[in-house]
Amino acid sequence: MKKEPNILLIYTGGTIGMIKDSETGTLQNFNFDELLTYIPELNLLECNIATKSFEEPIDSSNMNPNHWVELVSVIEKNYNVFDGFVILHGSDTMSYTASALSFMLENLAKPVIFTGSQLPIGDLRTDAKENLITSIQIASLCNNGKPSITEVCLYFEYKLYRANRTTKINAEHFEAFASLNYPPLVISGVNLSINKQALLKPNRRKKLRVYKNMISDIVLVKMFPGITKEIINHLFSYPNMKGVIIESYGSGNLTDKDWFIKALKIIIERDIPVVNVTQCSGGSVNMGIYSVNKKLNKIGVISGKDITTEAALAKLMFMLGKNISANSFKTIFETPLCGEMK
Repeated sequence: MKKEPNILLIYTGGTIGMIKDSETGTLQNFNFDELLTYIPELNLLECNIATKSFEEPIDSSNMNPNHWVELVSVIEKNYNVFDGFVILHGSDTMSYTASALSFMLENLAKPVIFTGSQLPIGDLRTDAKENLITSIQIASLCNNGKPSITEVCLYFEYKLYRANRTTKINAEHFEAFASLNYPPLVISGVNLSINKQALLKPNRRKKLRVYKNMISDIVLVKMFPGITKEIINHLFSYPNMKGVIIESYGSGNLTDKDWFIKALKIIIERDIPVVNVTQCSGGSVNMGIYSVNKKLNKIGVISGKDITTEAALAKLMFMLGKNISANSFKTIFETPLCGEMK
């Protein structure tokens, strides 16, 4: 007899877990123990579903690394009991949390799928039901008794993406997320179409390792025409700064003014890593094309290649937490750890 997979549904907060009060019209969190009352279709899935909620559901705008640690701790504690995990999360910071978990859960050999919705679960036109049902169905997929998906993913509006390749692109449309530098892992149509070539291949001989030390003393600078020496020097003077991410123009272009290059050089000489990511939603940093980029490369600026800002922040927090030496930091950051860059 075929064994039905056990799936743990973890609710952190967000629109997907809310219903509208019929009298006041306000949104309130519903009891996830009553999930089948709202989505009886879950009974049709060939899996066993257990639920766990954060004691106090979190608006995703308040999400922080302490909550990420809480999430990975729940997965660590239940890893041997369940075959897959579906995490319900507010969409605004979902890509940040999902990207972080992709680094924090090393040697993952089971699916961890994030999903949410643009409309509450009780709304007549809600996208919550499809997102939730299909996420659980994908998390239940097996091949020869082993999970088919073995990485941290994000499912929204008929597409499963590698989590650390995603970014939220729309606050109103149901198609809220995009992965412009990596193809979807699964497309949900009449059938579930799996892009097997795009999936991460796990090493099932290695045990899950969970990392919980994320250093968030990072300065994120978005470049703009007119940014001044005084602004940069003020930002770079933050005394507890452990790392810097600069959102550059196009393929990694930054101003070549002497004061800017000097400011970068000073903090790099203090062994503070500086990562160059592009402001563009798609495409890649290429620090070998233009003369200014070659200057950046020469002083030790790290190329983010085609990584998203969300994944770059998560990776930098993760690597800072591992106390990686300054000599090897650049090389390791520019190397894919879990499919987050080419």
